[in-house]
Amino acid sequence: METVVSGIRSTGRLHLGNYFGAIKNFVKMQKGNNCFFFIADYHSLTTHPQPEDLQRNVKQVLVEYLAAGIDPEVSTLYVQSDLPEVAELYLLLNMSAYVGELERSTSFKDKIREQKDNVNAGLLTYPVLMAADIIIHKADKVPVGKDQEQHLEMTRTFSNRFNRMYDIEFFPEPVAYNFGEALVKIPGLDGSGKMGKSEGENNAIYLSDTPEIITKKVMRAVTDAGPTEMNQQMPQEVENLFVIMKTVSSEDTVAHFESLYNNCKIRYGDFKKQLAEDIVKFTNPLREKIEELESDDAYLKKVTKMGAEKARESGRKTVNEVREIIGFGPR
Repeated sequence: METVVSGIRSTGRLHLGNYFGAIKNFVKMQKGNNCFFFIADYHSLTTHPQPEDLQRNVKQVLVEYLAAGIDPEVSTLYVQSDLPEVAELYLLLNMSAYVGELERSTSFKDKIREQKDNVNAGLLTYPVLMAADIIIHKADKVPVGKDQEQHLEMTRTFSNRFNRMYDIEFFPEPVAYNFGEALVKIPGLDGSGKMGKSEGENNAIYLSDTPEIITKKVMRAVTDAGPTEMNQQMPQEVENLFVIMKTVSSEDTVAHFESLYNNCKIRYGDFKKQLAEDIVKFTNPLREKIEELESDDAYLKKVTKMGAEKARESGRKTVNEVREIIGFGPR
């Protein structure tokens, strides 16, 4: 059984893009792997959130991932700050991470452009904290998107450097998790790019959106004036909506509207109405589960406590061994 570690952003609600992209694969991944999923609240401190926002965001993310199918009885689901050993490993790894290599990180360059008035040390050493999150459980595999591939490469660098410095084969070299199939990419409602919070609130359909909100968003989705020739190429904004329909609607429904489009008979109002109905039907069970979990603080506390205990059992063992290797000795 291989150990898989994946971080979950502690900001941002889950939308259909997340769900069909990574989350469904996280749920599958739980079978046959030793999975650690953590809510990365330490990482969010680089943006200086208010305490009440930090707590609310952690709860929201916890609730939505549970509703989406992460099983705390099968996987280890925990809050990053509930594992203090990760902060100690982060400190120890920083001692062998070099400023030059951290400054060359693409994400650091992007962040200092985005938040010029808040270029803090946490942004610079973000890849080191990410590495600590991964290797504290001696992960074999890490599910990463394109934007995180460089960080995974840096994690391998830090792992190998530690092994070389102390002449020991201690940390494995984690590799990207291959889901075995291409991830489904859900486009946004604005006619361009992917679905996501950064593209604007109306670009994404969130799992917690009410039927009324979903209908309003879909009916406002960008389209063109309609086809003027038989079987003409769809413009990107219309093709995007068909991609979403293919994930939530029946094959017959998709075929029906594709036929209308190809024969220049499609009415976008009817098309959007059907798409909204199908999205609502798909997301209703998830939204109801989210609402149920939000009101069950006792269960959420049980989940985080259980996750913290399981994560600390793994993390404490690793850090004690690292301390002994370095020369401090175990606690």
